[in-house]
Amino acid sequence: MLGKYLLDHETGGRIFLAVLFGMAVVVPIANLWVPADSIFHIPTYTVTLLGKYLCYALLAVALDLVWGYCGILSLGHGAFFALGGYAMGMYLMRQIGERGVYGHPELPDFMVFLNWDSLPWYWYGFDQFWFAMLMVMFAPGILAFVFGWLAFRSRVSGVYLSIMTQALTYALMLAFFRNELGFGGNNGLTDFKDILGASLQSDTTRVWLFISSVIALALGYLVCRYIVNSRLGSVVTAVRDGEARARFIGYRVERYQVWIFTMSAVLAGIAGALYVPQVGIINPGEFQPLYSIELVVWVALGGRATLYGAALGAGIVNYVKTVLTGALPEVWLFVLGALFVLVTIFLPRGVVGIWRRRSNHGR
Repeated sequence: MLGKYLLDHETGGRIFLAVLFGMAVVVPIANLWVPADSIFHIPTYTVTLLGKYLCYALLAVALDLVWGYCGILSLGHGAFFALGGYAMGMYLMRQIGERGVYGHPELPDFMVFLNWDSLPWYWYGFDQFWFAMLMVMFAPGILAFVFGWLAFRSRVSGVYLSIMTQALTYALMLAFFRNELGFGGNNGLTDFKDILGASLQSDTTRVWLFISSVIALALGYLVCRYIVNSRLGSVVTAVRDGEARARFIGYRVERYQVWIFTMSAVLAGIAGALYVPQVGIINPGEFQPLYSIELVVWVALGGRATLYGAALGAGIVNYVKTVLTGALPEVWLFVLGALFVLVTIFLPRGVVGIWRRRSNHGR
């Protein structure tokens, strides 16, 4: 039975990586080199939309790492995603310079509008790409480490931990809405011009952002798979299945939980950083608890403790969301709720579970 399980995981993972490789090859060619009047041409809008889905998929993989393998149901992973996005947004804002509406060489437009005299200290360094990338990982990582260390040392778990993570993202949302915090308030950060000197409106730049998202998702998946297949992953799974037993035999459970939670937050931050230049904006709305709850639906639909299933669920749900919010926006939340209920009752192992059952019957 274990052999079949591992085989399914390996097969599914190979298919997932093969699909990503195919997308990285086909999509750029179809966008840049296939004539626009051809049926095989992929417009830049679709490239950007696919890139956004890939960022969501990486976020789903990050949540699956802590929920599927460690049993930590986080309802606040959207906060880590948004923090990574804000770090990237701050870099992009610093690149605008005198091309802003007010033409200030250093201050972003919203600071000029609010009569700020100088750049806040926590914006220093964001004119450098390398520094911004460090903050993309450090900001969510440090927050997750501090929160996790306090929560897991106090042995907070289950629904109480989920509520605390939701309260965390809600508190951050309220804080980032405040203009005096220095992150653009309600409007957030937007009107980006370029990244690493390349125009964000260029088709080539959009393709490279898409490819970067593919690479990040593939690497994120491989890193997570390496973790769960390692001795660390075995201990984490044991903690998920019996925390009291793991403590009894001598494991410092909270250390493993904090490590996995922090690693997951870093991956979520990277997903947010790739998301922002593709959609062109980051605002406090990304901290909404509803988004984090929606993320749980992605993972549940695709299949917990599979990694690639979580990515698949993110793609399915967000495609349906794109279609419905364009055609019938008023019914989307009802569909989302129905999805969660139906998956819980009829697909406890998600879409991937259906494929596994059919594969086992075929042997």
